[in-house]
Amino acid sequence: MIPKLLTAMTVATVTSLGATAAISQESGFGLELNNAREAENGCRMTYVARNATGTDLSAVSFEVAVFDAEDIVSRLLILEFGALTDGKTKVVQFDLADQPCSGISRLLINSLAECTATEGEAPDCLGVLTPSSRTDIGFGL
Repeated sequence: MIPKLLTAMTVATVTSLGATAAISQESGFGLELNNAREAENGCRMTYVARNATGTDLSAVSFEVAVFDAEDIVSRLLILEFGALTDGKTKVVQFDLADQPCSGISRLLINSLAECTATEGEAPDCLGVLTPSSRTDIGFGL
């Protein structure tokens, strides 16, 4: 039993290390809906944003449409991620008041609200965006 457990742990560790290395080598802007949990006043969503655009960004935000369980848009909101230097990964949480997580079918990145470079020209943040989700809630363009 112990050799099987150790093998499983070793495989999981090697797999995790490989995934981390692959993520860090990708270019663009990665935005992951990492978690969605019921909170005191609604649904708390945790996002992981990764800037690998080659440019330091002083501000990044996206307009997102929230679809309810019947796939009807229930609201539009702006998710602000603030400043992200190139190579930086940032975790942010947003609460959707009066909205249970079970009532959200998907999130659509509707448009780019802001993408400003610290210096020089900003990249096409929407064009290099790679959204993903680790939850049952769909998340994409």
